[in-house]
Amino acid sequence: MIDIAAHLRSVQARIADAALRTGRDPAQIRLVAVTKTLSTDRIGAAYALGLRHFGENRVEEAAGKVSALPPDITWHMIGHIQSRKAKQVVQLMHCIHSVDSLRLAVRLDRLSVRRLSPLPVLLEINVAGESSKSGFPAARWSADPHERQSLFSGIGQLLALPHLKVEGLMTIAPIVAEAEQARPVFASLRRLRDELGSQFPGSDWPHLSMGMTDDFEIAIEEGATIVRIGRAIFGQRPSTCQGTPATGL
Repeated sequence: MIDIAAHLRSVQARIADAALRTGRDPAQIRLVAVTKTLSTDRIGAAYALGLRHFGENRVEEAAGKVSALPPDITWHMIGHIQSRKAKQVVQLMHCIHSVDSLRLAVRLDRLSVRRLSPLPVLLEINVAGESSKSGFPAARWSADPHERQSLFSGIGQLLALPHLKVEGLMTIAPIVAEAEQARPVFASLRRLRDELGSQFPGSDWPHLSMGMTDDFEIAIEEGATIVRIGRAIFGQRPSTCQGTPATGL
């Protein structure tokens, strides 16, 4: 059995080192532990070590965990959301990282009407332009006027939804041989966030959710405020050995 405590200490030290290299406060970086396929016992062990933010890819898997684990956990939905499961996501999750279309946002807004406060969400942006990934198309947002106009128009409509609170952007970098190769993707998302701040000055964009086990240090150097890490804390999962795509490892 993997020593979760030792692995967590290593991850936390690497997060701190990456933040300090760029003059940032390590406390600004939120670690979301990715717990897909993990038992409640293993999640409970991480909770006992002080972790309070956990990320799930599938709402049907998350349901049992949410009810079985302490109520002060903040649950993050980091996987693709099917329209028919959006209601359950709204009921269970505290933050959604994977709002990947205006259509989904409208549905989430409608389902959140009875919430006491707006639902915190992040917009998933496909900066890398990979056809296998979800997200608002943005591979050429800074160079292609048509793509830029379409992206900003959709985001403008989304920001007007009264029951969602857009708190930033999320992206998934391509699988690359060297982590450094992911840097342009993270840098592009940061520039986009800064540009959105200028285009929509009435909105706050505090978070960039980017970086996973293989590239989180580069993501932090490029401005990540949230990193989604599973394997570096909990060890290899059977599903990842088989090449199953994921949004936080």
